[in-house]
Amino acid sequence: MARRHLHLALFFFLPFFIFAQKSTKKEDKFGYFLTGNAKFTRIPFELHANLIVVPLKINNSDTLHFILDTGVSSLIITKPDAIKNQKLRFTRRVQLTGAGEGESLNASVAIGNVIEMGKMRATYQNIVVLEEDVLQLSEYVGIPIDGIFGYEVFNNFVVTIDFTNRELVLMNPESYKYRRRHGDRYPIIIEDTKPYADVIALVGNGTELPIRVVIDTGAGHALLIDKSYDNKIQLPEKVLRAQLGRGLNGVINGSLGRIDKVRFGKYELDNVLASFPDSLAFGVKFAARNERQGNIGCELLRRFRVTFNYADRYMVLKPVKRRLKETFEHDMSGMELRAKGTDLRKFYIDKVIEGSPAWEAGLQEGDEVLFINNKSSDELVISEVYKLLQKGEGKEISLLVRRKGAIQFARFQLKRMI
Repeated sequence: MARRHLHLALFFFLPFFIFAQKSTKKEDKFGYFLTGNAKFTRIPFELHANLIVVPLKINNSDTLHFILDTGVSSLIITKPDAIKNQKLRFTRRVQLTGAGEGESLNASVAIGNVIEMGKMRATYQNIVVLEEDVLQLSEYVGIPIDGIFGYEVFNNFVVTIDFTNRELVLMNPESYKYRRRHGDRYPIIIEDTKPYADVIALVGNGTELPIRVVIDTGAGHALLIDKSYDNKIQLPEKVLRAQLGRGLNGVINGSLGRIDKVRFGKYELDNVLASFPDSLAFGVKFAARNERQGNIGCELLRRFRVTFNYADRYMVLKPVKRRLKETFEHDMSGMELRAKGTDLRKFYIDKVIEGSPAWEAGLQEGDEVLFINNKSSDELVISEVYKLLQKGEGKEISLLVRRKGAIQFARFQLKRMI
């Protein structure tokens, strides 16, 4: 898997589960709401590997960490140990199918749960619990990740994602009124719990090709393009074969390439790094769904202040000018890492690309990285290492690694490979 395609590419395409239930418990409210009659609430989040990680509690649990995904229909606990001490009311087993080349996953459904995030509260909620932590999200993101969720939050509130201040603002739809100062408004279509938008156009050679995309906060890349939908979409002349990310059912293979110019709403971005998945891993499984040519993730979205209004079917984009000028970069080392250990501060090389700077420096799969540029791995999180290896072509990187008990030293210079 390309763990560092624009920090981290994660794709979650999950079916929509609806489970009717009855309860004899007495609650003040049913469903999603803000406590204390609040009109809005602010919720701080962390951004790791270009993924929005929010604090969450389930049934008075300790604080859990969830990836916020615009289109994930049900709250999914990917690490079952996170709720092992809770007595959940399981009603049935299900199989989850999504992107990737592997098999579907086994999970169980629990009913009658309470979910809390800041002043947001949801009662009588169904949650889906994977039987095993097969996704191992913590190892790729570098902090404990217990699950993913999102659709019901976006569906019940007007949600503003402020990437600059790392803050979510949830507002009751009846309290929100669009103002021009909020940014530019664009229509969205909600289908199969996902927000579709006609806001992207590929520009080049005097032509402009509009494409329909899913707005996907559960992906760390900038732009993914499924060329199987339209023969007008061609691969760039220069591409790099890679494992682009991970879906619910395994890795997504394909190619990385650059698009000379992309128009996002009324804003133009140059030399955008795009993913082109193989149809086996991506397009074939979703051919029957709403026609779309790809999705955009947080590497592109983080250049804006984004507001989603599912109720009135539009999104608002307010650019962060300094970020519009930032270049789109991929890993320049050629090595892929995973974080392990109880504190996720032990970094292991998972793969080395042949011919890359890391390969030429003699680094190997399985090496444990002890020091990076004289800084101990204990002082870093893996998302900081991703950033270090993505910027500054020609910058020298020195590593101290442990290989089969022996200490090895390696040095190389970062090189832009795509």
